[in-house]
Amino acid sequence: MTDATSTGAAEHDVIVVGGRCAGAATAMLLAAQGLDVLVLDRAALPSDCLSTHAIARGGVVQLARWGLLDAVIASGAPEIRTVSFHLGDGEVVERTVKDAAGVDVLLAPRRYVLDDILVSAAIDAGARFETEVSVNGVLTDEAGRVTGVTTRDRDGTVRERRSSFVVGADGVHSRIARAVGAGMVDERPSEGATHYAYVAGLDADGFEFHVGPDAFAGVFPTHDGECNVWVCCPADDAGIGADDRTGDFTALLQRVAPSLADRVGRARVTSAVRGAVRLPNHVRVAAGSGWALVGDASYHRDPITGHGITDAFRDADLLARRLGQALRGEVREDEAMAAYALERYRALAPIFDVTCQLAAYPPADEFVALQKRLSDLLEAEAAWLASLPPVTGPALVPA
Repeated sequence: MTDATSTGAAEHDVIVVGGRCAGAATAMLLAAQGLDVLVLDRAALPSDCLSTHAIARGGVVQLARWGLLDAVIASGAPEIRTVSFHLGDGEVVERTVKDAAGVDVLLAPRRYVLDDILVSAAIDAGARFETEVSVNGVLTDEAGRVTGVTTRDRDGTVRERRSSFVVGADGVHSRIARAVGAGMVDERPSEGATHYAYVAGLDADGFEFHVGPDAFAGVFPTHDGECNVWVCCPADDAGIGADDRTGDFTALLQRVAPSLADRVGRARVTSAVRGAVRLPNHVRVAAGSGWALVGDASYHRDPITGHGITDAFRDADLLARRLGQALRGEVREDEAMAAYALERYRALAPIFDVTCQLAAYPPADEFVALQKRLSDLLEAEAAWLASLPPVTGPALVPA
């Protein structure tokens, strides 16, 4: 941390570090309350990032509540109306996505498309974005309160940016979380691996989940007629090397889901294989004096449940309403952040538990039972999110 005992007045109400799903959504909801919001991101936006792209029903509910669902669909993201489970013995269970919590589709948009829609909405609400800017640390006052951030521009210029509050939305390896010393509330073993590639010409129009021996594979149709084909398995079993990643991925897919591998073989792999190994399962402290965390910076779980985007949207909503109240002086900041932390943990805990159990790859019958439990939790989450009142403030009128 950098001491800021001789600083002047804050330049902004809120600085959000990270401008993708969590950060852009948070900035949109804060700016819509009439707050001065600056978003900083080290990447050039829009751009691609590691993601399975799937948005659970709760995330789709959020897009609908914020008036952005039509824009995502209009961008060409396929409307997913069926979900099928392939159980490895030839049994296929297919379900139609029913109308619930006000939505009847699921989505898996490319991230550069989704992030661009969210950034545009945040700018329309009044937020300002600066990209290709690295945040190096935080500023603090004599009492240890965070009062801004230090940055480095593309040309090497180091600057101090001051604000009344800082939000870390900068991903699983969050610089803000490290800078403020955000401790762990919960931490579980992380021995999973997830790899994926894009495939064109695959005969798929719904979400597919294939249960294999000690592994899980699937298909998420996305933009431009392509599908995200992915495999989750224990890290030691992945076998994805550096020399022939596509060949290794194809072999892994053949072992896990032979029927899907055969279909991919008749289609066309259009990308390199991307992936990650041993991503953490942890929950960080949500907030402190002058700071809070949202999305992957706050809480990360194995990608096996494809819930990261929905987590980001939930955190954005919960934090924006509480922080807006605090910055308007309606409640004390510590009370508002305690409420955010409690709401966030209550919302994430059940799905976190199931995710960690699934990522341990139990026997097939237990794995399928956990998937059914997950489905129930996702439906309950969507209903709860749909019931939330809109985030309101001087510049945002309830729908």
